[in-house]
Amino acid sequence: MRGTNVLDIATEKRRRATPSMRASRSVFAIALGTLAAAGCTGSSSEPASSDQTSQSPSPGGSSPTATAGGESLPQGDEEVSFDPAEFTTRIDNPYWPMKPGTRWTSRETDGEGTVQKVVVVVTGQTKKIANGVTARVVRDTVTEGGQLIEDTNDWYAQDEQGNIWYLGEDTAEFENGKITTRSGSFEAGVDGALPGIVMPADPTPGTTYRQEYHKGEAEDNGEILSTDEMAEVPFGLFEDVVLTKDTNPLEPKVQEYKLYAKGVGPVLVLDVSGGAGREELIEMDQAPRSAGTGPLGNPNP
Repeated sequence: MRGTNVLDIATEKRRRATPSMRASRSVFAIALGTLAAAGCTGSSSEPASSDQTSQSPSPGGSSPTATAGGESLPQGDEEVSFDPAEFTTRIDNPYWPMKPGTRWTSRETDGEGTVQKVVVVVTGQTKKIANGVTARVVRDTVTEGGQLIEDTNDWYAQDEQGNIWYLGEDTAEFENGKITTRSGSFEAGVDGALPGIVMPADPTPGTTYRQEYHKGEAEDNGEILSTDEMAEVPFGLFEDVVLTKDTNPLEPKVQEYKLYAKGVGPVLVLDVSGGAGREELIEMDQAPRSAGTGPLGNPNP
């Protein structure tokens, strides 16, 4: 998934495509120092309206929509039923607020020192997903040396409890300005693809959840490890940060830590197994009205 990051989703999908801070703070700071030694430290924007729909739940689901309010979040290949009226494109979860016009710019460095620029823009656009939910379109663009590498429209919505759901993506990889693959694209409700959670309403340590599920293609899972971490990136120093552990049964030796700052969203991604990458937020600002609105390959970031 690039569009299971903002920074986190981007990293997950790029890794598949090649298929978008401590239990005590001092302990985690030591851990980041250890990782550092290993090379892996630690639009046309419409008003943010509810954009809710009133259609009946789509067929095919067999269990109620999962919530964080005492009920389990979706796991594995569990199907869920959706009442589209319970979802909104006004995404205000404090750990990943997606206000139209917000733009995050990040720097991703892999174990070999290759640097890529990641630009993510919350557009004013929405998309009706096959399962009946109307989603917010978030544009995620990756460049290397000024050349476009990957361009994606990610689709998110928030339920009544405040959980942010990831509903799919339309993605393309590029080489010399031409599309080389559309692998990784999927839409919840199409060909067995299921939506997942990217940030729970109540991120409590020990909470686990599916981030996305498309059998054999995308089976990402998340777990909340802590909510009182600290992270420092070029954009700033943040406290009381949520730390997640992301895994994928299709890549059992790969594991990532992702850190989300309140009022900002994902600020840092660390490969702790299966790689030595680091993705860090360098800027957060307001994008021009046209940002992210062009066709794939012409993102207007």
